[in-house]
This record gives sequence, structure tokens and C-alpha cells, in this order.
Amino acid sequence: MANDVLIDEHTHQATIATPHTDPASGSQTKAGSRRSSRVLRVLHVVNGQHFSGAERVQTHLARCLPENGVTADFALLTPDRFPKHFDVESSQLFDMKMRNRWDIGAARRVAKLARDGNYQLLHAHTPRSAMIAAYASRQARRPWVYHVHSPAAADSTRPIQNRINAMTERFCLLSTSHQIAVSNSLRDHTIASGFDPETVTTVHNGVPMIRPPRTEFPQVGGVWTLGIVALHRPRKGLETLLDAQRIVRDAGFDVRLRCVGPFETPAYEASIRSRIDQLQLGPDVEFTGFVDDIPAALAKLDAMVLPSLFGEGLPMVVLEAMAAAVPVIATRVEGTPEAISHDSEGLLAEAGNPVDLAAQIQRLVSGEVSWHDLAEAAAARHAAEFSDVAMARGVADVYRKVIDG
Repeated sequence: MANDVLIDEHTHQATIATPHTDPASGSQTKAGSRRSSRVLRVLHVVNGQHFSGAERVQTHLARCLPENGVTADFALLTPDRFPKHFDVESSQLFDMKMRNRWDIGAARRVAKLARDGNYQLLHAHTPRSAMIAAYASRQARRPWVYHVHSPAAADSTRPIQNRINAMTERFCLLSTSHQIAVSNSLRDHTIASGFDPETVTTVHNGVPMIRPPRTEFPQVGGVWTLGIVALHRPRKGLETLLDAQRIVRDAGFDVRLRCVGPFETPAYEASIRSRIDQLQLGPDVEFTGFVDDIPAALAKLDAMVLPSLFGEGLPMVVLEAMAAAVPVIATRVEGTPEAISHDSEGLLAEAGNPVDLAAQIQRLVSGEVSWHDLAEAAAARHAAEFSDVAMARGVADVYRKVIDG
């Protein structure tokens, strides 16, 4: 059901809301109705222009936090893809659109929303949202927590933007009550930056236990469909994967590549298509664009490849592939090895090294490594350590630690 856009008659604030069913009466009401039975009300401050890994974390939290006595609503600073694909009916989405990157006026609107909505805590996820949450926290006199999804200083291939984001983030974090790191490597990085270890907690990302049925399995000597699922941008290493695909095909293996997800910019898409032409891979590379159902897309792959160069906290798509029992071939970047042990739940290659990446792909498609063993080990590891339920429980524990403190 499409989201409705509501305007509050007192604040004139646009609210994007979805209907939900009242558990007592069974009737449908707007998500903006008061839910007095919830113990803790948290307002997430998010960007909203994309719907990628961090946004899927936010969606899973919205869905699972109520089981831990927490409601999660969202203030959107740059609403675009997020409200179109967010499907949790128990949460409200508030349009707090910033006029520009430095529109601090959005902080006043978020602060008013926090007070009027009786939210006890703010939760930010990016340098931009940290800036707004820091100001709003002071004005509303509410504590706030920050979710470290990736290192701000190494988030893109644009060094000036990285430096601005890192400086903005660091200044704003001086007022945060607690930081949630999605991997131990990010926690170590945060502490090494000078933050008190007592105020930084690792809560691994988690995804639902969705394993779509599979009727066809890859065969040695047959056609293999590899896939990359990402917001395609330079740090995801798609160029490295294309070079590796060329090496594997030259070695005599019939390997096709399916690229799932949008491109960050038209210019980057053009550069990738040019590289495909140079490598003469045109018929063997497919682009699907954005998809809503990631597990279904993964179930059509024989392996999921994530050749990231840097900037990964704990990639959601790696966890989703594990849950779907799809073998993962990834690079040894930040938090990825915390989920994938080489030769156990998947295969790991050195970042930016197409020869090493090609070697790992060949080990799988040649049968040197058992496809079924990797798939089952990955599914078991996900179930034990990386579920969405465990993630929400860990985040709720941090909330209560902040409130009680």
C-alpha cells in the first residue's frame, strides 16, 4: 500500500505515514495515532535519499524494535528513495527536508518534533544526520546516539568530501551519549579516534532469516551466474570484479555477472559500461537496477561477490546472502571478515586485486571448494549470530543504557 502524506494541522509539518492495524480493535488507523503502550519512543534522524545497506538496517530496526518495547519513527532530511521503499506500517515518517546541506533550520523542526512527539531519544546514522541530531538534542534536551555504519573519512573516493564529513561527524559526536558500531573493527577505529570505550558498543548488523527455496544448483563445467548487489559507486570495486571476470572467462569458465542495484551517478555508470566494452564482456554482464526483494534476487545467483575497496562496516548484503544460503566471495575489508571466515562461510580476496579475486572465483566454479558446504555454513553462521532480532535487541540495550544513565 502506498504511503499517505499527512499535514499536521498545528505544526503544518508534512508526515509520510502508512496505515496499520490497531491490535486491540483490528481496525486500520493511521500510524500517527498515539501508542501509549510502548515503553520507549525513539526518533531516528536519517538522510533518506537512498535505500541501500544503512537504510535496510533502519528498516529492520523499525520492524523488530517494538518486540523490545521500543517504537522507532523517522525524521527524513532528504526524502527520496527511503519513503518509497520503507514498508514498516508501525512507524511514522516525517518530512524534515533540508533546503541545502547546511540547513540548520531542520534541527529546530526535529527538536520540536521530539518534544511534541514525546520522544525520549534521538538516533542518527550519517554525518549529515549527526549534525542535525546534535543541534536538535541540545534544543529539545534529549540524549542522542550515533550509529557508525562505515568510516566517514573513507566513505568515498572524494577526499575533500570525506574530510568535510569526518570533521563534521567528529565535532557533532562530542555531544553524543553513545555510539553503536556495526562491527568490532569499526569500534576499534572509533576508540582509536579518541572516544571513550565505555561509550562505544558493537552491535553487529542483522537481517531476517529468509532462505528462498532453490530448485537449481550450479554445476562444475556449467554456466555460473555471479552477482553483485550494491549502490554502485567507485568504492564497491565493480571495476575489479569486471577485470576478474575477464580473467576467469579467459581460463575457460563460463561465468556471467548480474549487477543488482542503481548507480550513484550517470557518469559512473557510463565509465563502467565503457570498461565492459573494453573487456569485451558485453553479452555476459546484466544490469537489473534497483530491486525491492533482495533475498529473491540473491536466490537467482550462484554466488554473491562483493569486491569492496574500503568503507564497509558490516555489509548487509553479505549477511542477506548468508541467510539465503548463497556463497559469498568478498574482500578483506573492515567488518566483512567478522561474518565470513575464509574457506568456511565464504571466500575472501585482497581488495583491489583482480588476480586474487579471480583465483577465488575459480576455486568455487571449478569445484575445488564445495558450493554446498559454503552455503550451509553461511546459513548456520547467520542464524547463530547475525539475525535482525539479535541486532534490535542489542540496539534496545544501548537505548536503555543511555536512558538509565
